[in-house]
Parts: sequence; C-alpha cells; structure tokens
Amino acid sequence: MAERVRLADLTTLRVGGEAERVVDAATADELEAVVLEAEAAGEPWLVLGGGSNVVVSDAGFDGVVVRARSRGIERLDDVAGSARPVRLRVQAGESWDALVEHCVREGFGGLEALSGIPGSVGAAPMQNIGAYGQEIAESLVAVELLDLDAGERRLVPAPELRLGYRTSALKEGWRGVVLSVDFALEARDDQFGMPVAYAQLADALGVEIGERAPLVGVRSAVLSLRAAKGMVLDDDDPNSRSAGSFFTNPIVSETFAATLPSEAPRWAQQPEQAALAVPLGAEPALPPEPVPATVKLSAAWLIEHAGISRGFALPGSAAAVSKKHTLALCNPSGRATAAEVLQLATYIQTRVQSEFGVVLHPEPVLVGVGL
Repeated sequence: MAERVRLADLTTLRVGGEAERVVDAATADELEAVVLEAEAAGEPWLVLGGGSNVVVSDAGFDGVVVRARSRGIERLDDVAGSARPVRLRVQAGESWDALVEHCVREGFGGLEALSGIPGSVGAAPMQNIGAYGQEIAESLVAVELLDLDAGERRLVPAPELRLGYRTSALKEGWRGVVLSVDFALEARDDQFGMPVAYAQLADALGVEIGERAPLVGVRSAVLSLRAAKGMVLDDDDPNSRSAGSFFTNPIVSETFAATLPSEAPRWAQQPEQAALAVPLGAEPALPPEPVPATVKLSAAWLIEHAGISRGFALPGSAAAVSKKHTLALCNPSGRATAAEVLQLATYIQTRVQSEFGVVLHPEPVLVGVGL
C-alpha cells in the first residue's frame, strides 16, 4: 500500500486528483485478492494499467486504485507447418507494446499493426483496441476474468465479450477484471505479417492492400506513422501527453452519410446478419429483416472542417488539440486540469454537431467525470 498519490502522475494525459490509496498487484492472484477485498468492504475500486486511455476527475478517486503489475508471456501451443498457429497467454499487467515487440521478434503475426499503442494488455479487450487495419478481436481467443457479476474466476471465450468498434461487454457494464488474455497468432517461416489492410500503412510499406510485408518492417512503419501524429509516448513531445484518440469515428446510417459533403471520408461497414436457426423437421423460417447499411465517418475530418485546427485551445486553458492530430486532446504544459480537457472536448462536440449534425463520442474511460 502506498500513500495518497496524484493520479495525474499515473496517467498519460497527466490529469487527475489524488487516490485514497494505491496498491500494486504483482500477480493475477494479488489483483483478484485486492479487488475482492474492496468489494467485501464496500470500497470503490479502480484497476489501472498504463493509464493511457482514461480521464480522471480533478477530485481524484475516493477508493483504492489497483495497478496491474503482473507480467508474463506464456506459449501454450505450436502446430508444425509453414504457417502455423501459435497461442499465447499474456498477463494483464504486461505492457501492450512490449507484447507486440515480443511477437515481432519471435515471428508471430497478428498484432504488428498495433505497435506503439500505450497501455497494458489487460485493458486492451475492454476497448477492442485497433489501428491501421487490425484490432485485437481478430486474434483474441479468450480472457481469464474475475467475473464479479457471476462471482467466479473463469476463462471467457471471445464471443462472450461482444467485441465491437472500440467497445466490449466489459466497457458496457459487465463487472469484471481481466487477469490474462489468450491470443491466437500466426508464425510463418518467411517472418511476414498478416495481409496489410490499411491504405496509409500500405503506402508507407510500398505494398498493395491485401499483400503481406515483413513483421519488422510493419512495426517500424507503424511506429513512424504514430510518432508523426504524436501517438507514441515521448517525454520530449508535449503532443504525446494525451489519452490517445479522444473521439471514436462516428458510425451513421447510409442515408445520413449521403447528406454530408461529398468530400467527407467514409467507409461502408459490413452489416452482421442475425443467425437463422431452424429446428429439425420444422418449417423454414422467414429470413431475418435486413440490417440497415451503416457508414463510418472520419472524426478528425469532421473536427477540422468544423473549424477546429491542430493546436487549438480555448482562451486561458492549458488543454489543447494536438499540433499533430486533431483527434488527440493533450496537456502540452502538464498544467491542464481534467475540467479544462472536458471543456475543450465539449466545445468540439458542439461545433461538430452544429456544423454536421453528428455527435462525437469519447473513446477514453471517464472516471468521476462526464461528457
């Protein structure tokens, strides 16, 4: 147990008041024990990994903050072949980027485009983190979860997590703590990664969409792209004092998207049709109603074309839009408050809604604050 600690010192955005107490949990068992102890005592608790995707109130947290510090990457199986599946079990407190670096070094494909994302492995399923055409839903097999709703510790298969675009059942109210995560990756003799699925990354690598590239090259290209946007933690770059992308890309109906300017970037989303199950011997059922077509928009484009430029700040505020990427709200001087960050976020929401009729939703987890 430690003395009261400023959460601003434990988060990448560098905002947040004091925690009543902070406990480091070095193992999954310790993490479980601290959370269960707090539950039994009726004490509020918060599990914190790398502190990279969170905005904490200036009032701090009146409870116990548990820092997941468990480490370990265990190889569970390996099937012979030129493109063989490999399953890894990774402890929740492991650094996400350290895991990606390990996989690239070992020749395991599936996470390479997620290089440079700050935070811990245990936090990754909550957001279904993704970047440059990859997301962990493609390789996540299961999580070991302290399921507080069920009152047990169990291995939860990925489908039960309902992983979606930057969301999951864990983010939407399922009370649980991730203790470890299982991934299924691909090991190829040529050390190439998965097919490149993002145009900007393909251009940087000099390949076509759908082609493969060496794992080392993909990681290097992604780190360069992220650094150019201030999205790699760097003590010398004030733009990286952020919570990453502050808003998710809006997903709207195809009909609504047609009302936006023709130059507004958009990507058609593949609708998921409901499964149709018919008991043996029963009459064929009517097919399910078609799912309306949706379109993903670029939040960065909407922000910029609503008149918010890179580096923008409200008068007298220490919070600012990153000078490198309009999706990141940062704390360049280190003196911004959570209130100032949220005031800026609200202003951006208002401008975008007024200009385009689109409501932007925050991506970070908000602790003790609302937007």
